[in-house]
This record gives sequence, structure tokens and C-alpha cells, in this order.
Amino acid sequence: FGPMIVRAVRKLTALTLDTHLMIENPGKYIEEFADAGSDVITIHVEASSDPRRDLEAIERKGKKKGVTLNPDTPIERVADFLGEIDLLLVMSVFPGFAGQSFIPEVLTKIEEARRIREKKGLDFLIEIDGGIAPSTSAIAKRAGAEILVAGSAVFKSPDYAEAIRAIRDAR
Repeated sequence: FGPMIVRAVRKLTALTLDTHLMIENPGKYIEEFADAGSDVITIHVEASSDPRRDLEAIERKGKKKGVTLNPDTPIERVADFLGEIDLLLVMSVFPGFAGQSFIPEVLTKIEEARRIREKKGLDFLIEIDGGIAPSTSAIAKRAGAEILVAGSAVFKSPDYAEAIRAIRDAR
């Protein structure tokens, strides 16, 4: 979704709009998304030529900032940013298309992020995106994920509310 959709949704809700810039050169779009009404803007370290500059741009716009890791990117790639961010998003599929299978190996990355956060007294939230369904949400939460992004499991369900409830309630 582009900034036009964010702007339209912003008019309809006071809920937090968490914008994941799954695009090359995210710095070019930070201002547009911030002005459209995004509350949280997350960039991929793999797609940014200068993640620190992009995080500073998000902060200058008064928005919460986050970094995203693809499944094959080690957590060390964002170690220098963990004390500065509000959100760490760990992808549990490779970005590109919906309906992919959950990659369980990313759970060790979430566990490591939680350990680092606790050890250093940091306060970033841990989010997971990709393949989240009732069958995967419980293990993601046990690993340390606090925010779960679900697409296909909700939108392919005949009852969205029930699908969301099942993901939230999974233990």
C-alpha cells in the first residue's frame, strides 16, 4: 500500500498505523508516509543504503522507528541500532508474495533479540511477519514476538474475527 492508502485509512481510525517499507531505498519515501499518517515506519536494513540516516529521518518526522530483518539476515546486522529503535521486525518469510510457509529458523533470531533487549535493558518491541496462523503464532509468542502480522490466515478465512481470535489465543 502506498501513502495514499495510509492517508485514507488515517482518516478512518486513531489506531496505530505500522508501516513496513518493504522497498528499495526506503529513505526516499519516509517523508511521504510520515505525512500521510504512519505512526511507526520500519525499514529493511538490506534495502537501505544508510540505515542510520533513514532512522534519523523517521525520528525527525516524530514517528516511531523500526528495522526489519529478512529470514537470512543475521541479527548482528542491526546490533548497532537496537538501542535506538522502537520496533524490530523479523520476517519469517522472504518478502514478495502472500501465502508463503513460515520459516521456523527465524525463531532463534527472535529469542536472541529478546535476550539482548533484556540484558541491555532496552525497550524495543519484537514483531514477526510471514506465515503467521494459529499453528505458528504460539511458537512465535513463546520465542518473544509481541506483535504478530497475519495476512493469508485472516484474509483467506471466511470469518476474519474468528481467525484473528484463533491467532491471538493460540498457546
